[in-house]
Amino acid sequence: MAELGKTLIIIGVVAIVIGALLMLSGKIPWLGRLPGDISIKNENFSFYFPLTTCIIISLAISLLLWLFRK
Repeated sequence: MAELGKTLIIIGVVAIVIGALLMLSGKIPWLGRLPGDISIKNENFSFYFPLTTCIIISLAISLLLWLFRK
């Protein structure tokens, strides 16, 4: 049961961090506009995929999970 408790705490912390990032994403002007983010705009079509932003968020979450496992 102790392992289940740790897992639930880690999931909760990750959810809080993701929620905080979503709340602050409008206040961080460079988030979503990094070099490597894909943006294609035509007359009646637009496509946006924040590749670099996704990689940075993934690295941050991986670092947090690694720290909590120690």
